[in-house]
Amino acid sequence: MAQFHVYRNLDRSSRERFPFLLDVQSDLLEPLATRVVVPLGEADAARPAVTGLMPVFEIDGHVVVMRTSEITGIARTIVGEPVVSLVNRRNEIVAALDVLISGI
Repeated sequence: MAQFHVYRNLDRSSRERFPFLLDVQSDLLEPLATRVVVPLGEADAARPAVTGLMPVFEIDGHVVVMRTSEITGIARTIVGEPVVSLVNRRNEIVAALDVLISGI
């Protein structure tokens, strides 16, 4: 597992709404049994992205929104296959997490 990598969502109950999961946990915490992820959901006019809080990415031909406020921890055993790295978008991702935590 690697920070800022995107994985397929294996959870049947949420996969349709969130096809991908963005790993935001530090690589220094690799030995833990869990990973902190942010769901990536299809862009949707009914749930517009909030500027600064919800960056938009193109993943595997899908335009997806980082649903930062829905951050969660999951067992590393249920993280799906890797799709792409977003390490080049690190600044946007960290800024979104900062907005969530500090409001700045």
